[in-house]
Amino acid sequence: MRVCSLFSGGKDSTYALHWAWLNGFDVKCLITIVPQSYDSLMFHRPALEFTPLQARALNIPHILSLVKEGENELEVLASSLRKAIKRFNLDGLVVGVLLSDYQRMRINFICEELGLRTYSPLWKKDQRLYLMELIDQGFKFILTAISALGLTPEFLGKIVDRKLAKEIIYRAERYGFNPGFEGGEAETLVLDGPLFRERLEVANSEIMKTGINSWRLYIKKIKLVKKSETPS
Repeated sequence: MRVCSLFSGGKDSTYALHWAWLNGFDVKCLITIVPQSYDSLMFHRPALEFTPLQARALNIPHILSLVKEGENELEVLASSLRKAIKRFNLDGLVVGVLLSDYQRMRINFICEELGLRTYSPLWKKDQRLYLMELIDQGFKFILTAISALGLTPEFLGKIVDRKLAKEIIYRAERYGFNPGFEGGEAETLVLDGPLFRERLEVANSEIMKTGINSWRLYIKKIKLVKKSETPS
């Protein structure tokens, strides 16, 4: 099964890619759609500029498509998929959608039009168990943005280990947000994982307030390092 993976560089799309590999799929490429707005309902926006570096670490071809002013996001996705089909003779698309019917239905419709099967391995997964599963399977990721009561700027930039994950789950239950961040409560960036040949290391960053309960980690410098190297 020749597939491409819709890739944002966050935990969900990276885990979906991992699932495809575990299930014997031939992952031919990654597709990243860069929306005009951070408020896009379809596509993750923060930290997409680092997806080429992640693709390099994964050693997988990468198609990066920017949505220009006046363009429709879904049409850009369809166009990118057509290019990938022509180049790689694809059979399907793997996506990391968790709970959003809005995203899932639109992606499924486009894939049906193009003759592709859609795979959504994270669909309706228990968010608490999923967060722990990510860590147990070796994913190293950080929060790059938060926008929820209960999440504080101290969470930004830290590798989410089991201790931090338990704190996120506790606060999610206390304050009523989704621990998987499906509602946009936070954004993530994967620095390392089972398929990564190299890992990413944030060398310089700054935390800035962007709203009442919103903060963002502005990454000024990031680099690829060999996995054998000790983090600086």
